[in-house]
Amino acid sequence: MFALGPLLVIVGIGFFCWLLFTLAVFALPFFVGLTVAMGAFHSGAGALGGILVGLVAGGATFWVGRLALTFLPWTWLRVLIIILFVAPATVAGYSATYGIAQMAIQSATWQLIFSVLGAVAVSITACVRFTAMTTPGPSGRGMA
Repeated sequence: MFALGPLLVIVGIGFFCWLLFTLAVFALPFFVGLTVAMGAFHSGAGALGGILVGLVAGGATFWVGRLALTFLPWTWLRVLIIILFVAPATVAGYSATYGIAQMAIQSATWQLIFSVLGAVAVSITACVRFTAMTTPGPSGRGMA
């Protein structure tokens, strides 16, 4: 039983890291959906109404960003959309890594270093995953 504890801790941390990297793309839609849901709930829509409005707002945010990234011809606007989606993922990565580092490391300097490295890793992963979800435009091949 003594050997099972550290193994479960490693598996748990690995699971949460995998979950963080997988869901980092959805940080902005989740934030928008949660904000809209809380606003709807506090304005009198009720719990079910707030949840439904939040789900619609989060889904719309994700799909509008994805479609805009797919169909916009301007590179600078695509980069801006990617930054809008990656910035909340970076904050989430920093916060999650900082929380894990506080449990494992006593030095505040090393906690900060690992937190920044975690934020960079999560932001790169979110950028790659978000840009990979878009369908590539026409390549222009086969034209005379």
